[in-house]
Amino acid sequence: MVSTPRSRALLIIGTALAAMIALVAPMAGTAAAAPAPGPLVWSDEFNGAAGSAVDSSKWRFDIGGSGWGNNEQQYYTNSTRNAAMDGSGNLVITARRENPANYQCHYGTCQYTSARLLTSATFTRAYGRFEARMKLPRGQGIWPAFWMLGNDIGSAGWPNSGEIDIMENIGREPSTVHGTIHGPGYSGSGGIGAPYSISGAFADAFHTFAVDWSPNLIIWYVDGVEYQRRTPADLGGNRWVFDHPFFMIMNVAVGGYWPGYPDASTTFPQTMTVDYVRVYAPPSGDTGGGRITGFGGKCVDVAGAATANGTAVQLWDCNGTAAQNWTWNSDGSVRALGKCMDVTSGSTANGAQVQLYDCNGTGAQRWTYNSGTGQIVNPQSNKCLDATGVSSANGTRLQIWDCTGGANQRWTRT
Repeated sequence: MVSTPRSRALLIIGTALAAMIALVAPMAGTAAAAPAPGPLVWSDEFNGAAGSAVDSSKWRFDIGGSGWGNNEQQYYTNSTRNAAMDGSGNLVITARRENPANYQCHYGTCQYTSARLLTSATFTRAYGRFEARMKLPRGQGIWPAFWMLGNDIGSAGWPNSGEIDIMENIGREPSTVHGTIHGPGYSGSGGIGAPYSISGAFADAFHTFAVDWSPNLIIWYVDGVEYQRRTPADLGGNRWVFDHPFFMIMNVAVGGYWPGYPDASTTFPQTMTVDYVRVYAPPSGDTGGGRITGFGGKCVDVAGAATANGTAVQLWDCNGTAAQNWTWNSDGSVRALGKCMDVTSGSTANGAQVQLYDCNGTGAQRWTYNSGTGQIVNPQSNKCLDATGVSSANGTRLQIWDCTGGANQRWTRT
């Protein structure tokens, strides 16, 4: 939703989005604690004096009352009445029912003001953890969001540039937030995402909203609990457009096709209070050699310590040999004996066997490790490394299978 086209705005056309997202349930077996991120690379702790403006070296403003493609009602300003520090380590974004300067909106004289802050001119990045701790506003027609757009939106346009919604909330759903991706063929009401709900309201206390973003994988968290992950396998053959730098946006919209509009129950002003925004690099690339232990205390092993393409990856008694010494690399590969852990023929089917193969950078050789669940996931298939037949016998072949949380899918890196 930056200038024309105002991307996020187009992302929601009609109330169909709410119904569509509600149908996409969080994935089973993923309610796990977020793993530790890599080193901090960017942050704003909002420690300015009360009433002071945001740091202009970090944040800029979108300004105007065009409706932003969603029939929103607010006029975005850069005034400290709409975005300012509170003197207690927070940024407060405030939506007001006012028009102090005779602002004109797409529907006539504006009724509301608010703010939308972005890092498009100051900070962009591909991959890592993007996180904010916030207390949300409340009320019918109020629409806070923390989200990202591809930095090539000016040339590629939306949705080809991609959009990652880390958190969106609409006032009529005080206990629910949504995480969504938008791209070519899955934009607007066809965005792909899931809701996350709590007891109570998100306006009652601070909560932390984050994504872990890596090649071919995005994972969403609320308060450190994973509730959704998306990979190219979720796109129905459409193009994955999340492998280039993005910038961050925070805003509070008033009204629109999706949230509806303020009514007699809506009170103003409404505030989104932001404790911090932080960005972490992915965990360091090559973490050195180590073993991977799994079901029955057995080790992930290259059969016969052979290096021929197609050599089986299996379970075996831990013996400290090079055939059980695996390195985790920044390209997502997991390597032993100079070759990569690979899904046979690049298959995404349950039961596809895991082998050793020349490293080639394909999705069949990309893996992520969740220290909370112990799962090793192949993002291309969105399936877990699995000990076949729930067996721990020496020679048990490893395969990929739907993630179940079973003991034969839990692994420890040492």
